[in-house]
Amino acid sequence: MSGAFGDHQLAIPYQPVAELLARYARRDPNKTAIVDLETGTAIDFERLDRIAIDIAGYLKGKGIKKGSRVLLLSDGNLEMLLIWLGAWRLGAVVCPFNLEMNEKQMVPLTVALSPELVIYHKEIDVQKMVGDHKAPRVRFGNWSPDGKKDPEDEFFSALSPADAASLPERNDPVDPALVVCTSGTTARPKIIILHHAIMWMNGLNTLEYLGLTEDDSILEYRSFGWNSPQIVTLMPFLEKGITMHVAKRFSHSRFFEWVQKYGITFSAGVPTVINMLLNKPLGFTAKDVPTLRLMSCSSAPLTAQQWTEFEEMYGLTLLTWYGMSETGWICGNRHYKKKMGTVGPPAPHQELKIVDGAGSECPPGVEGEITVGGPQMAIGSLLDDGSVDPILGKRMKTGDLGVLDPDGFVRVTGRTKDLVIRGGVNIAPLEIDEILIKLPGIAEAAAVGVPDKIYGEEVVCYVVPKDKTLTEAMVLEHSLKFLPPAKAPKQVLFVQELPKSDRGKVLREKLKDDWIARQKVTA
Repeated sequence: MSGAFGDHQLAIPYQPVAELLARYARRDPNKTAIVDLETGTAIDFERLDRIAIDIAGYLKGKGIKKGSRVLLLSDGNLEMLLIWLGAWRLGAVVCPFNLEMNEKQMVPLTVALSPELVIYHKEIDVQKMVGDHKAPRVRFGNWSPDGKKDPEDEFFSALSPADAASLPERNDPVDPALVVCTSGTTARPKIIILHHAIMWMNGLNTLEYLGLTEDDSILEYRSFGWNSPQIVTLMPFLEKGITMHVAKRFSHSRFFEWVQKYGITFSAGVPTVINMLLNKPLGFTAKDVPTLRLMSCSSAPLTAQQWTEFEEMYGLTLLTWYGMSETGWICGNRHYKKKMGTVGPPAPHQELKIVDGAGSECPPGVEGEITVGGPQMAIGSLLDDGSVDPILGKRMKTGDLGVLDPDGFVRVTGRTKDLVIRGGVNIAPLEIDEILIKLPGIAEAAAVGVPDKIYGEEVVCYVVPKDKTLTEAMVLEHSLKFLPPAKAPKQVLFVQELPKSDRGKVLREKLKDDWIARQKVTA
């Protein structure tokens, strides 16, 4: 076990999911474990342990074993998490691909993943998602604590009592835990394999950031297909036995209602949510939500001004963090130690170095590229042929520039790539370019990210038309045929030529500058 965690000392010793659930069932049998805010359905720790055993037994009966990959297709809900924990109880690998961002690429992603079983929510068009893949499919619907059957459910209605003694399988730290997709830094999202050690250390990092205890009530409304909710919410829930509240998505109108009704003490956040609550306040202040003391903000940059305004408006502590799917948490502000405009000190279990062009470590105050390494790294990325490109054991360049200040806080100063970060989701401009150029009336095209008050950045595209018959509506309609709405351009600008380097590379920064200049003229 020590090898999986290197020389890092763990604040909470590692335990497999089977032991964790059994312990909480003994410690707090009647305590609420998970609440689904959409349906109001809740489950306590005693029943959670019981159903995880039953699910593990069911999956084992279908031929799933330790190390088997189970593709789990669903938005965030209680039932998804029950299946997830049951699969981990058996030692299986959960593959919760983000449907919203990857919908149009799910068929090739499924082929690359090669799952042994597909479990999908009743609202999912499974044929559209996985095509003709040979893996068996099981549909799940609503689970009811009183035994009420959902006629559209095939999964929970098939469960029968299983014997825990017949399920000796356990999650070792070096075992694969998850297969997830990055949020789109390349034309096709990378498929990343994570082991239980990286999940455990990241959960400990979150607990260090927030100082959570078993008495907290936490809220998550983001897709569990992203790595961030897994390490912000799911792992602290498992490591402490905290009550977790989940919603399918963020609701601007219901957010504070949730906080008040359920006594939420911590809520996850992203810049888009922070901006919504800043720009469209609902009249709530700290006195209206006295239990809420902490919110996080990760996945995309947040300015010091936004941070300050939010804390002043709502009277709570906001903490900004920084991480990647391949590395977990890289840096994070703590509830007891934070600095506006930074992403905090390096994470407790992250081996961070800021290096110059020659690879030498930069002294404090000198900008360089942020690199990471150590045991808190993913196993590797899954390639189309089924092989794995290793990440664990190597130092990784993040592609971000940063500065370490004299107090040990890191400030991210820029990106070495041309990514668009919209609402915390990384979008590769090249992917959009390739779609646009398929339209016969387009000679050249380049997508860029421009400032947006709600999403941080929004996608616009510059297009060189072949003739005057091409319209903005035609380009936008074409985009939406091949791209999810989050990635599709929201504005089209026609130009005679694209700015390029002497090697023919499109200079996207010049396009961004052009867009900003146009806004000033029309303001």
